[in-house]
Amino acid sequence: MKKSIRHLILTAAAAASIAAFVSACSPSADSPASSPASDGTQAPSSADARNPSLADGALPDSGKTYTIGIGQFAAHGSLDNCRQGFLEGLAEEGIVEGENLTVLFENSQADGGIASQIVTNFASQKVDLICAIATPMAQSAYGVGRKQNIPVIFTAVTDPVAAQLANADGTPVGEISGTSDKLPVTQQLQMIRAILPDAKTIGILFTTSEVNSLSAIEEYKAAAPDYGFEIADIGISTTADVPLAADSLLEKADCITNLTDNTVVASLPVILDKAAKKNIPVFGSEIEQVKIGCLAAMGLDYVALGRQTGKMAAAVLKGEKKASEMNFEVIEEAAFYGNAKAAENLGITIPQDLASSAKELFTEISQ
Repeated sequence: MKKSIRHLILTAAAAASIAAFVSACSPSADSPASSPASDGTQAPSSADARNPSLADGALPDSGKTYTIGIGQFAAHGSLDNCRQGFLEGLAEEGIVEGENLTVLFENSQADGGIASQIVTNFASQKVDLICAIATPMAQSAYGVGRKQNIPVIFTAVTDPVAAQLANADGTPVGEISGTSDKLPVTQQLQMIRAILPDAKTIGILFTTSEVNSLSAIEEYKAAAPDYGFEIADIGISTTADVPLAADSLLEKADCITNLTDNTVVASLPVILDKAAKKNIPVFGSEIEQVKIGCLAAMGLDYVALGRQTGKMAAAVLKGEKKASEMNFEVIEEAAFYGNAKAAENLGITIPQDLASSAKELFTEISQ
């Protein structure tokens, strides 16, 4: 019996010694899981081997990954540019699609009901943030995001206050902020007067359900008399209304100027075609409209607008700021964009001072 007890004690002691030896040879939680390489440098661990950026010594943002939903209200160039710039802004802050960022993207094709469905779907997939491109999408996103505690960052919202996405002093109404593409109305009117010294009436088509367009119309009407213009405007409800509305407006106006109205811009080729047949110039509100045949625009750089928005979103995702702590931002600088081919077709000469100052002067009309 004593021999058996002594045997058990020795066996237990041996096991403890082996365990201690194994523990001493194994890396602890506080020790690096790597050993010196033959050249004296530290060999990469298995985790480093799986992630080359770690082996290079460039640590990602605590290894955190993000999922965001991007909802775009309509398919046209300026909003596409916003989306491109938004992803560029995120990437500049270290949040890169395909690396530590998963992007869910949907386009509502200018349908408010679909916009609501899109953001509801984003919420069901537990996204970390919703990027809403254009006013109707931003309004839908805020309604859903507020209930689901999801921050919203918007872009291409002409008047966030009128859209009830910001207070009158610019402060957020909740966990929502972003960037405004407020139109440089007075600069646009100055440009039109310089190009068309004899014009009297400017025609504007707008969507009655878009608060951003209603706000812009009022600003145009207030400023137009200072430049010797009257405003003739016609409201529409859907893209199906555009052809007849354009015909009616072209009977009243010496030229047409576009807003950043999503429904109207989506139908711009129809308007341009009808205006060309009557030799009436159409002015745009940004570069993409000039590319496809508008005579000129004092417009914003929508890629830059999106990039600015992406940086705001990055701050929210990283926890540096809450959306409710950031006032919406506005790009103040507008540049002249002209289309020499459209001018030639209309028999119009773009004044030299405008042409020489152009950020871009296109020599063809893209389709």
